[in-house]
Amino acid sequence: MFTGIVEEMGAVRAIRRGAHSSVLSIGASLILSDLKLGDSVAVNGVCLTATGKDAGGFTADVMHETLNRSALGLLAPGSPVNLERAMAAGGRFGGHIVSGHIDGTGTITATRQDDNAVWYTVKAAPELLRYVVEKGSITIDGISLTVARAERDRFSVSLIPHTASVTVLGRKGPGDVVNLETDIIGKYVERLLAPREEVESGAGITLEFLTENGF
Repeated sequence: MFTGIVEEMGAVRAIRRGAHSSVLSIGASLILSDLKLGDSVAVNGVCLTATGKDAGGFTADVMHETLNRSALGLLAPGSPVNLERAMAAGGRFGGHIVSGHIDGTGTITATRQDDNAVWYTVKAAPELLRYVVEKGSITIDGISLTVARAERDRFSVSLIPHTASVTVLGRKGPGDVVNLETDIIGKYVERLLAPREEVESGAGITLEFLTENGF
C-alpha cells in the first residue's frame, strides 16, 4: 500500500521491451537506502516489484496487463518518473489509501495558473469518472490529490508550487497522458452493496429487485 506522497523523481535509464511486456531500469537515489529485492515501488503510481538493484537504481518487470491499463508503455529512456516506496507500518499517512493498481489513464486537456497554484484539467472515461467526486481523492501518476471540480467527462485538480516542482506532473501539459487510480473506498463500497445477481449478470438494482426483497 502507498500514500500518494512522492518521495523522489527518478528517471528511466533503459527499457527492454518484449512482445507484450517490458523491463524498466530506473535511476534513483533516496529510495535505494533500504530497498530490497522483492520490495514494492510505485512508479508513476503503478505498483512494481524491484527485481534488481545497483548503486544507481533498480529494475522492475512490467506485465502485459499493466502496459494495457497504464501509461508506462509511453516511457522512454530519460523520462522522469515519480517514485514512492510502500508505506512502512509506523509511517505517517500523509496522503490517502493508494493501492498502486491503476484503473486507467486520462489526458490533460488544459492547465492554468491561479496565483501560486496550477490547475490541471484531465479528461477520462465514464467508467473512471463515476468514482471521481468533488473534494474526494484521486491519484494522478502516483500523486495523492484532491478533486477540485468534477464534470461529466473530466475533472480538475490544483497543485501547490511544491507538488509541481517535485513531481512529474509539474512537467506535463495538454495532450500528455497520466495514470489514474480512483478512490479505493468507493470501489469497495459499490462492490459490497451490489447484490450477487448484479455481480454475475451486470444488471443494476431495479424496482423489481427491491420489491422482491421487501423494500
